[in-house]
Amino acid sequence: MTRIGFVGLGNMGGPMCRRLVDAGFDVMAFDLRSEALDEAVAAGAVAGANAAACAAHAELFLTSLPRPDHVDAVMRGGALAALTAGSVWIDLTTNRKELVLELADEAPEGVTVVDSPVTGAVDGARNGRLTLFAGGNDDDLDRVVPVLEHLGLVIRSGELGAGNVVKLVTNQLWFIHAAAIGEGFALGMANGVELDTLWYAIKESVGDSFVARHDAPSIFAGHYDPSFTLDLCLKDLGLIGELSNTVSTDLPLTERAQETFARATDQYGGGVGELHVAKRIEDETGLSFRLDGEWTPPWEQ
Repeated sequence: MTRIGFVGLGNMGGPMCRRLVDAGFDVMAFDLRSEALDEAVAAGAVAGANAAACAAHAELFLTSLPRPDHVDAVMRGGALAALTAGSVWIDLTTNRKELVLELADEAPEGVTVVDSPVTGAVDGARNGRLTLFAGGNDDDLDRVVPVLEHLGLVIRSGELGAGNVVKLVTNQLWFIHAAAIGEGFALGMANGVELDTLWYAIKESVGDSFVARHDAPSIFAGHYDPSFTLDLCLKDLGLIGELSNTVSTDLPLTERAQETFARATDQYGGGVGELHVAKRIEDETGLSFRLDGEWTPPWEQ
């Protein structure tokens, strides 16, 4: 039975950890928040005293943390040195490619690294329908993919670091779509089209997207999906901006998306849901994007 260490039991990490427990793996978990760790233990995980203890326990050590600086602190704060020869560190965080490569170079002899950031929102994490973008050498991927497939679809993305590049490209497009959908709603409604008709037409046309199908109900319900905050959007947009420096031209849609999310953050604060980029348009136009329906929040699906 594969021994897994899991650090980071937040909105995404908590459900992923519980799925691995349910799959029968020997999981030792840790989070700074006692209530999150208690939930993992109630599901069947063993509580680790700290991140280093989980790393020492693990054949496969998984981290799912909000930001690159959190990964840096956890790994250089003891977890990296605690890994044993033959183990694999799998970072599920949306991270900076360069940091992953640096930490891989600093890993103890015999320890290998895979980056595998995830997408698919909280409901995907709960239900095993995530998409994971895995970067690493073929032997390591052969070893870890059967475990990661308990979390969702695994796409082999290339060498170490490529997983984060692919994830950031998908987020680049997601943020552009999220920034645009409120503009589309406003354009149609201001010219006499009912919101439910407009939404149906978008989904059944070239305007369709994950944002239209998965995210729009959070706008209709008026909670704007607090499970992923504007601060996290800006963190990822900053990483996307760093990658864009490798492209020998400007990327105006990406730049405008970052400006749009920054504008919403200035107006509502960084701790609110990502889809406040659409609420800003509602507030400034006087339109309402409320729509009657049974809009189950994503984190409850």
